[in-house]
Amino acid sequence: MIYCNPILRGFHPDPSICRVDKDYYLVVSSFEYFPGIPVYHSRDLVNWTHIGNCIRRADEFPYENAKDSGGVWAPTIRYNDGYFYVTATFDGCGNFIIRAKDPAGEWSRPVWVREVGGIDPSLYFENGHAYYCTNERLDGKDMISMQEIDIESGKITGERRCVWRGIGGGYIEAPHIYRIGDWYYLLVAEGGTFYNHMANIARSGDLWGPYESCPNNPILTNMCDPTRQVQCSGHADLIDDGEGGWWAVHLGTRLARRTMTHLGRETFLTPVVWKDGWPMCGHDRKTVLLEEGPISARQEPVKGFAADMEKTEWEPEWIFLRNPDMQKYRRMDGNIILSPSVDTMDGKRPTFAAVRPIDFDCVTDAVFDFSNCRPGDEAGLAVRLESSYYITCVCGIGDSGRELRLTLRAEDIRHEVAAATIPDGRINLRMSADKEKYTFAYSVDNNRFEVLGSVSTRFVSIDIAGRCFTGTVIGLYTSSEEQSGAEMTVYKFEILPSA
Repeated sequence: MIYCNPILRGFHPDPSICRVDKDYYLVVSSFEYFPGIPVYHSRDLVNWTHIGNCIRRADEFPYENAKDSGGVWAPTIRYNDGYFYVTATFDGCGNFIIRAKDPAGEWSRPVWVREVGGIDPSLYFENGHAYYCTNERLDGKDMISMQEIDIESGKITGERRCVWRGIGGGYIEAPHIYRIGDWYYLLVAEGGTFYNHMANIARSGDLWGPYESCPNNPILTNMCDPTRQVQCSGHADLIDDGEGGWWAVHLGTRLARRTMTHLGRETFLTPVVWKDGWPMCGHDRKTVLLEEGPISARQEPVKGFAADMEKTEWEPEWIFLRNPDMQKYRRMDGNIILSPSVDTMDGKRPTFAAVRPIDFDCVTDAVFDFSNCRPGDEAGLAVRLESSYYITCVCGIGDSGRELRLTLRAEDIRHEVAAATIPDGRINLRMSADKEKYTFAYSVDNNRFEVLGSVSTRFVSIDIAGRCFTGTVIGLYTSSEEQSGAEMTVYKFEILPSA
């Protein structure tokens, strides 16, 4: 069956996967956004549903200290003895383990693994024992370390050992151990998470090694791919489908403008075949956008997201920055009501309710009113990459009365792209996105739209921002210069594929 990559579009980096009977569960990194670690479910590997989030209590993690591209890094999900386990890194605080019987439900409080450093931790279970792997540096050299762990307490119960140093690609990370047939396999990422990214593998007859490097390493990379369909492939996890098929889920990027992408790292699915006891990924180790594999299900078209205004609970797709003040976010009487924060998109905790974009080509519609506003108050839509790279299209009070302002910030560049005077009443803001630009239009009669202006996607690309691990998100935003009684009442919010 032919299917299209990526299987999770938009900001979905560092995927990890497990299977229980015929059900697949997948998690990705969430960084400074809350709730943390989204959980996806599938029964066919190509159609996924966002069923929940592992971290739903912000006070259990130091989100207030999370930098841009900080927060929660590189989760691993595994199933053992009736429980799902997720382990990950909280940048600047260390590694932790959480667990749940139902991955769509409540997860436990974190157990912190204080005795183990490094990042990108992983778990391996065998014969009633649990083993913990991370990347670490010893004597100035990168390595993958492993030690036995008490899964209940997070305490190390065995000796820490170096099990592999990789192939010398640098930045060895994202270790996963599998028992397949007579061999233990150790899969890692190397080369850094950008254009030199790769997945490498080694094997051993003993869990503790020594591990023999695959002669065909790297087994997955688009580093030298002249088609440039996919770039940055790496950080993979292997899964068997129970019917003889093997697969790798991994991160990768698609290019938008020249060598740039603003969606960030996405989740791809690449078929795996075995030759001489080694896994071989994709097309000569490369990932492609139009893929073929032993999948019986038909891949559904890209779905959009529309907020169900009758709900009082936030759908799992919504994300907020760091430890949000949820008193500023209400759902009642068929509306979403946001109260401005005395914090802008430059700050750590603005009032910003966002979702991940569904693809390059999409249309976002928001219908809202902004009552009791005064000079210094603003409300509308925002596209955020990080705190110094964003676009806002907001309603506020200007010198000539009520107006819309389209503004770009790209590090030390602050530019008002366009402005228009508008009457009182409801506003329908529409943002049409493609690979090249974001185009903003507005309507005050819910019928005729006027184009306000456009902003190039290059200014919110991860390449322009430098060492940025996230991708753009799109959402509702309101702010005030001082405490305000203004309210942003939202009657509609949706993000749909372009027609």
